[in-house]
Amino acid sequence: MNLEKVIFGFFVVLAATLNFGFFLGDIGDPAVHNPIELFAAVVVNLIATVLKFGDRTQIGAVHLATSLVADLQLIAAATVWSYAAATTVGLPSPEATASVVSLSGGALLANLISVTLLLVETVSFHRR
Repeated sequence: MNLEKVIFGFFVVLAATLNFGFFLGDIGDPAVHNPIELFAAVVVNLIATVLKFGDRTQIGAVHLATSLVADLQLIAAATVWSYAAATTVGLPSPEATASVVSLSGGALLANLISVTLLLVETVSFHRR
């Protein structure tokens, strides 16, 4: 067993599941979207991105691209959430929450593509 592949797979799947956990729920209800979970998704996605550097294969390049897309979407979502939280009293408005959740949905799609690539890579691996 390759420990590096285990750690890589762990962070790719954890990034997707944290993002899914934040994304799940009514799009305009800020009470069902935890900002700490969004923060955790951002951090884990950034860690997964760092782990994808150094892979010189074509599939590694696509892994990195999907991770960068997810990072960009989640950082934008966190920025919108932070701005909305700073400019309102209490929870962010349904409109701001919908924007944040939509951005996290884009990141979720990128994460799902990354997980799919990981599965394809794993299934197509041939022992030498």
